[in-house]
Amino acid sequence: MPAPRTRTLRPWERQLERVAQTRPGGWFFVNVGNRIDPTLLRLTGGRLSTAIGQPVLLLTHRGARSGEQRSTPLVYGTDGGDIVLIGSKAGSDRHPAWYHNLRAHPRVQVLAPKRSGDYVAREAEGAERERLWAKMVDLYAGYDTYQTRAGSRRIPVIVLSPAGIDRG
Repeated sequence: MPAPRTRTLRPWERQLERVAQTRPGGWFFVNVGNRIDPTLLRLTGGRLSTAIGQPVLLLTHRGARSGEQRSTPLVYGTDGGDIVLIGSKAGSDRHPAWYHNLRAHPRVQVLAPKRSGDYVAREAEGAERERLWAKMVDLYAGYDTYQTRAGSRRIPVIVLSPAGIDRG
């Protein structure tokens, strides 16, 4: 059973979260929101997206096979100077394309208020993954719903650390 939330949601945030957790809501954000958000995020410097009430960044990454630049809007959390992403794809049984791209090419660019810049991606494992997963579920409870929907696929937790910082 998930831990109780520490984040207090406004009534309209609870409603939006309930919608986003449904299959049609997940479909909307994956298929419609992801087409609208890059433009909204660029025009507003990362301050406005279709996921009202959630922090959303624009992740620019390189295609795993094509090598072409791609931009993907994603809900994010923070952990100190790092950014945390969840590869949920609304509970699909397959990982999102951006996850495969980051595994092949971990250097990325981020557009987000007070967080824009170059980052290096890695997947969190073990206790770090569990801690960050709990933190992200506190941000958006739908991730637990998505994990159930994803079946045997373990949804990845991705950490973006600012490029040029030695974490060794």
